[in-house]
Amino acid sequence: MLTYADRLAALRRRKIEQTLQKKEQNGYVDMDDFGTVPLPEGYRVRPWYNSQNGSFYGYDGMCENFCRVMAAHPPYVDPMELLCGRWRDMLVNYRGNRLFRPAWMKEDETQKNFDEDTTDLWSKCWDEERFPYDHLKPLQEKYNITSGIDSDAHLCCDYRIGLSLGFGGLLTKIAHYREVNPDKTAFYDAEERVVRAIQDFIARHIVAIEEMLAAETDPDLRVSLEEMLEVNRRVLTEPPRTLHEACQWVVYFNIASRIYTRDGAGFQLDTLLRPYYEADVAAGRIDDEKTVFLLADLLLNDPQYYQLSGVDVDGNDLTCHLSYLVLEAADALNIAANLTVRVHENCDPAFLEKAVWYLFKNKNGWPRFCGDKALTEGYERNGYSHADANARIAVGCNWMCVPGKEFPMNDVVKINIAKVFEWALADLRKEEDPSTERLFALYEAHLKQAVETVAAGVNLHIDHQWEVTPELVMNLMMENTIERGEDISQCASLYSIGVDGAGLAVVADSLGAITTRIEEEQVLTWAQLFEALENDFADPRIHAMMQSAPRYCQGGTVSDEWARRLTDSWVRHIKAQPMPDGRQLIPGWFSWALTLDFGAAVGATPNGRRAGEPISHGANPNPGFRRDGAATAQSNGIASVQCGYGNTAPLQLEFDPHLTAEEGGAERVCRLIRSHFEQGGTLININILDGEKLKAAHADPTRYPDLVVRVTGFTAYFVSLSPEFRQLVVDRFLDSL
Repeated sequence: MLTYADRLAALRRRKIEQTLQKKEQNGYVDMDDFGTVPLPEGYRVRPWYNSQNGSFYGYDGMCENFCRVMAAHPPYVDPMELLCGRWRDMLVNYRGNRLFRPAWMKEDETQKNFDEDTTDLWSKCWDEERFPYDHLKPLQEKYNITSGIDSDAHLCCDYRIGLSLGFGGLLTKIAHYREVNPDKTAFYDAEERVVRAIQDFIARHIVAIEEMLAAETDPDLRVSLEEMLEVNRRVLTEPPRTLHEACQWVVYFNIASRIYTRDGAGFQLDTLLRPYYEADVAAGRIDDEKTVFLLADLLLNDPQYYQLSGVDVDGNDLTCHLSYLVLEAADALNIAANLTVRVHENCDPAFLEKAVWYLFKNKNGWPRFCGDKALTEGYERNGYSHADANARIAVGCNWMCVPGKEFPMNDVVKINIAKVFEWALADLRKEEDPSTERLFALYEAHLKQAVETVAAGVNLHIDHQWEVTPELVMNLMMENTIERGEDISQCASLYSIGVDGAGLAVVADSLGAITTRIEEEQVLTWAQLFEALENDFADPRIHAMMQSAPRYCQGGTVSDEWARRLTDSWVRHIKAQPMPDGRQLIPGWFSWALTLDFGAAVGATPNGRRAGEPISHGANPNPGFRRDGAATAQSNGIASVQCGYGNTAPLQLEFDPHLTAEEGGAERVCRLIRSHFEQGGTLININILDGEKLKAAHADPTRYPDLVVRVTGFTAYFVSLSPEFRQLVVDRFLDSL
């Protein structure tokens, strides 16, 4: 008899095989695993362009091409699973986005045969002909700004809307409000076609299941296929009734939203699925063994960002039996996962301990942890209600969102403050009496200009996103969208735009090194510093002198003081920036996967960093900042630079604890987590790693194809990362807890 454990072992092996196949197809990919499967032989999409600049926009362009990409996706049915469906390709690949384009598309000249004459197939994402921003580009480039213009899907659906209606109910809702808003025909036409494209995708899976069932002889697999068939026939038009149906419905929606704009924002997994699970248990339809397998299958399908536990609006712990089963499911599968445990003062201590225990057991970088108190109170500080702050959940690399209500643009707007600082240094060279105080004043003047530039880009994007990239899939499960016939960018209840600073440690350590070596010790002059920066530290004595200066996160150093002062300045300038129509900018520290790109744009810096080297990761210190007690010191340092308004400054830790969970390692990590959140921390990403294995995998990642690391907010297979990106993880590694 084929057990669930047998199936999961086989599925895990297949996952590793598919990961290696994708690497062969696409090369290194320095981002989420996404849950995709390899592109089949002969897969092609012929896009339709409605613009002369070689792209497509608006309701008709996005809808038509979404339908084409959905139709090109073949069914994916594996009788070893209980859930079917996978995705392979993104709509953004056909809109000039070189980042995600698979290898076949880069090489296939037939893609130049469009329906319209175009000038350059891959030239345009944003519609700059109608909504130009040439006036912003010089300053965006000057300050190395990631503007957020044409950003995609960094918001969070309210899955309760879709689960309560089903795809058939969504069509009924669209038809009803079409009559209410007769002037919004283009919107409703597009939304209806999107739902029907999803239903067509489901229908093709039903046919595939029927064909496989007719040929299958294994009795266990026949049972799975029969159950799969019944579930798919149900979710084609009806709202889910069972846990199995709810999970399958979620899979289809996630596939559609991933294909459309690579959305990865999930939901509060244990709370949302709990009613289905408890009803199934009460009816005798399911036991915990099958529940674990079903949840593992959901996590296998796509490593979406799911939150567990937390607290309700009245302060009651949300941990339930299903919360534990989700952890069991992720453990049973033992692959990449993006589960976040929300920690609060009333949380179930046994659940936190269990979550940390799995960190030690599997060493796959999951789960991560977010701090309820700082996130909730910080978000309320913007003037939002406690109910909204409480509803806000962890569903992205570094970000939170109120499901169905908020348009946050989180993790897509960034300012490289190392570049801002570089311009301040350039101005200081022209002055006769340089000082750190004058340098900081110049830095703030440039920062103010950078923030104003960011605000202008954000407003341009929000004003026109519905005309360029309307969120046609996510609109289905947002408040007000279908009711008003408007894109969520037009009708969100909350517009809290996360703006992340990157390069904190580079600037803090640079200011600390200048303060120490030039102003306090007077062993170096400003002229010598400027010469060293210009020649990229050709003098090894000066290089060593600046590198060995006090560092941020060493504890009680001048660089720690500068880091706090930089944070105060960052928060002050972001919050002072006026915004229209209820929009707010929310400060945070986070670089995502841009440390290499941001570093390439910055010359040598006074902390001893050479030109073009990566900048520091998020709010983390520079590598090598300390050896003894590094994890605790890093936790304390990052807790001191939280921005305080609900956006995060994550603590990213990689270490070999030299202790097993049973020997006290798990207890120490639990204490560190609680301590960091008590000090005001917001988010913790932890990689518990075997140091020797990490080094061996970096030298030859094919030896460890199953090694998973939390790169930043996301987990990824180490073998899929580029050598440069693997080096970043290795450089952050701490030898012990």
